[in-house]
Amino acid sequence: MAQQAIPASGARLGRAFGPVGNGQTVSGAVLLLPAGEPVSARGPSPFSHAVARPLARRLAEAGRSEGLVSHVVRYRGRGWNGTEAQLAADAEWAADEVVRRYGDVPVCLAGIDMGGRAALHAAGHPAVNSVLAVAPWLPEDDVAAVPEPVKQLVGRHVLIVHGTNDERTDPELSYRLAERAKKANRDTCRFEVHSDGHALRQYRGEVVALAVDFVLGALFSRAYARPVADALAAPPPLGLRMPLAAGFGRSSRA
Repeated sequence: MAQQAIPASGARLGRAFGPVGNGQTVSGAVLLLPAGEPVSARGPSPFSHAVARPLARRLAEAGRSEGLVSHVVRYRGRGWNGTEAQLAADAEWAADEVVRRYGDVPVCLAGIDMGGRAALHAAGHPAVNSVLAVAPWLPEDDVAAVPEPVKQLVGRHVLIVHGTNDERTDPELSYRLAERAKKANRDTCRFEVHSDGHALRQYRGEVVALAVDFVLGALFSRAYARPVADALAAPPPLGLRMPLAAGFGRSSRA
């Protein structure tokens, strides 16, 4: 087999989790976008990549029967770097690569921390039909700065989940972005994980179950669990401050 050409951006798709190699057709893809840093010339973080792998694996397992493949994107570097928005550019390249490998399949961008910002920015790619942003890093509001864009979210399913005790990324900033996004795109919702921090360790099982429910619903038109459906349908602020209940995933479809 000929060696694959190195992409111009220097980004890579990590290992594929899912049906690749067993003869099953790939019908959808989720790209995990790891955390990064606001400004950095350093290479990609192995730690951030490792943190994203369990969710990539769990999503692929949950969507195996649907033909879901997942990849953790390896950025060319860990810095957003101002107007260069390198992580968002790498996410767009990764969506292009999914189309090249698997054809015309729907893509969900699932970002963590700075990867959440990258997912939201890259949502305008034509293959992307949904965005999951987990504890997204967003810049402080500044009247002199250009606000975070939301027009690219039109026509996409968008879910943001954030711990209320997050001391690394401000949950209020993700609420304000969700509020603006909801005006442009009704298929936007946001869940709050009360008393949990940035890593969402206290309710990890519920957060993973929420991610699985949303990704499979968005990519394969499965019915959402009642709390997700309610959050998408509810007007602000209800659908943007939806509490993630303990036990979500065990009783949410009852």
